[in-house]
Amino acid sequence: MKKKKIKRKIIIYLCLAAIIVASVFVTYAVQKINNKSSYQMTVEEAQKIIEDTLADLPNSVSGGAKYIVSNTKISAESIEYGTDKNTIVKCSYSSPDAGGVVEKNLNKYLSDVYSYYIENQEQGIKTNATKIKLRITEQIEKDLDSTDYVNGKITFEIFEVSEGEFSLYLEDETINTVLGGILDAQEMIKNAVSLEYNGQTVQIEKLNTLRNGIRDCISLKNYDSRKPDTSVPIEKWWNNLKYDFDRNFIQENRYTYITRGVATTLLLTVFSVIIGIIIGFIVAVIRCVNQKTGKLDIPSDICKLYLSVMRGTPIMVQLLIVYFVILLPLGVPRMISAIVCFGLNSGAYVSEIIRGGIMSIDEGQEEAGRSLGFTYMQTMLYIIIPQAFKAVLPALANEFIALLKESSIAFYIGVADLTLGGIKIRSITYSNFMPLITIALVYWIMVLILSKGVSMLERRLRAGDKR
Repeated sequence: MKKKKIKRKIIIYLCLAAIIVASVFVTYAVQKINNKSSYQMTVEEAQKIIEDTLADLPNSVSGGAKYIVSNTKISAESIEYGTDKNTIVKCSYSSPDAGGVVEKNLNKYLSDVYSYYIENQEQGIKTNATKIKLRITEQIEKDLDSTDYVNGKITFEIFEVSEGEFSLYLEDETINTVLGGILDAQEMIKNAVSLEYNGQTVQIEKLNTLRNGIRDCISLKNYDSRKPDTSVPIEKWWNNLKYDFDRNFIQENRYTYITRGVATTLLLTVFSVIIGIIIGFIVAVIRCVNQKTGKLDIPSDICKLYLSVMRGTPIMVQLLIVYFVILLPLGVPRMISAIVCFGLNSGAYVSEIIRGGIMSIDEGQEEAGRSLGFTYMQTMLYIIIPQAFKAVLPALANEFIALLKESSIAFYIGVADLTLGGIKIRSITYSNFMPLITIALVYWIMVLILSKGVSMLERRLRAGDKR
């Protein structure tokens, strides 16, 4: 009967999967057929889309870039209609020679901001990129105002990404050409490693603040140089998912933030568990001995105070106190501090779990051990604790799983764990979905593996009881 039920369930699941796949395929086919654009764009509409898109490129604080864009003249001359929901626009352009201005005056800009940097350093004033930008922006605008203009012909493509919504395709080469070599100018500033100052060559490869301040004057927003996606919604969703995955994990080997984070999290958890078990066992034994024999009053009171503090305060606060207040002044690394904190916190909960398991064992077991000539400690070690361990194993597994997840707050003191790895990727790509979901999935997988291991151990212990 059981086999028939299993076969019936498998058939039902296969039928449901077939229905879902067929539905997705039919939806995709229908959308693909209806994905033809019949909109005919005019030259005036094309020009407005181009001008509006270019006007949005400069950063809000980039005075030089705003000047370049506002003085760039685009004239749409003719349009053609492509086969991929795109409109091909042939234009003429005229723009300030940004690349030429920076190439000609870069040493002057660097010398000026370097002199400003030295003056502030002598006065003990911190120099940041914003101060550099404010100092140099006006000079760059003056140089742009007096420079020659570059003129030429260029072709833009405008894609209809959805009904009534259009997107201008801007490759790096297109941006660089139509805005007078602005990307070349940014690259020259970025790669500047020396300057001539008072007749001497000064190395500035480590002074990123100077270069960033000048580059901010002509910086653009993080525009998307990908070809606009005109595919059907299902295909577009899949393409965006692949792009996000590539951008968050493949490019520049960013997946290593996750792999290194996993290794750190596991290392942190393992050593914290070891410390927690040792502390928990010692505290549990002391309290049990005190409860049953009336001995070890002072150690038992100390253990009670320890338990009260560890269980009565948030682990986040404990972590900050252990690192910043206690161990950082002693020069202890943040990883060691995190292990100590999580081990102390776990020990408090483990001790109560073990103590509950020990107290649950029938007193007749202790009496039997004593009648065999065992001392109290021998009875605990060879008879009581092995039985208690089997009883508390599920609770201990839950505590270790909780510790694995709680270790995610270690990033607050700069430990490069899994959580911090995901946050670093998020700060680089400005993407929330992919890094955060990946962190959650990796934690979930680790918890599943740990739970499976505990289940296997429980089965082995139960099998031993039947022999």
